[in-house]
Parts: sequence; C-alpha cells; structure tokens
Amino acid sequence: MYLIKTLMGDITKVTEVQAIVNAANNSLLGGGGVDGAIHRAAGPELLAECRTLHGCETGEAKITKGYNLPCDYVIHTVGPIWNNSMKLAMDNGIRSIAFPSISTGVYSFPVELAAKIAVHTVNRFLQDNPDCFDLVEWVLFDTNTESVYEAEVDKLYEEYRLCQKN
Repeated sequence: MYLIKTLMGDITKVTEVQAIVNAANNSLLGGGGVDGAIHRAAGPELLAECRTLHGCETGEAKITKGYNLPCDYVIHTVGPIWNNSMKLAMDNGIRSIAFPSISTGVYSFPVELAAKIAVHTVNRFLQDNPDCFDLVEWVLFDTNTESVYEAEVDKLYEEYRLCQKN
C-alpha cells in the first residue's frame, strides 16, 4: 500500500523521500523557481552532472544524484508530464518521491488543472504498478497551491473509501 499526500514547504529540504522531481527547463542547467532552488541547494556538482546529460526534451525525464540535497536523487523533467518521472523512479528502485507543482510557475499552467492531472496521473501509475512505491508527495510552496493539490488528493481518498463500501 502506498501513501499519497501534500505538504507546504521547501522541496529542497524534504527528508522523507529518496528522490525529488525538478521542474526543469530543456537545458537542465538551472533556472528560476523550483529549478533554481534545487540547483542552489544541491551545489555545483549537480550542474556539472546536468551538463553531461545534454538537455531534456519536453515530456522526458532524466536522473542525477542529489549531491547536497537530503535526498539521493533528482529527477529532472520538462513538464507538464508526470508519467515519465514515475517510470524513471521505478526503473531506479526509488520507492518514495516528492513533486513540486510542475509547470505552474513561469510556464503559467493553471494550478487547478495541473493538480487534477498530476494527482490522477500519478494515482493511475501507482495502480498499474502495485508494490513499487511507498510514498508520493507534492511539496508545495504556497497555501493556495497546497490547498488545490490537497483537495485533489482528498478526492482520491474519498473515491477509495466509497469503493471500499460497495
């Protein structure tokens, strides 16, 4: 059984996951928002490893070490696609992962739509790949974004409870 949850905070300080997902740009060489924060917290070794990856196409995901972050790995993805990050984590034996709100910052993807797509896509992946993950969480930077994601996660658990009753 796996746990899906949300929390408000700084994804670079999360200690309970093996990997965090970076909402990266195509170059993988850092940027603003979550991407810049992850690069700053991880240290210059992350940038050096990212240079060897030769960028990342939209919808793809690539993995690096976490360096100075409290997690072991960073999965870099150019959103708004979630499945490839989950598959890459699973292929690398990662059982716990934290996501930011991908593409809702400088790319201005609507938070409500992003939350709905992300939570349901990840849940479907978890259902299709049972026993591969223990924890998936969204670490969100502000109260509005956190409440939107929390509402989507709550809907999942409510649907699950209703299915158990029938």
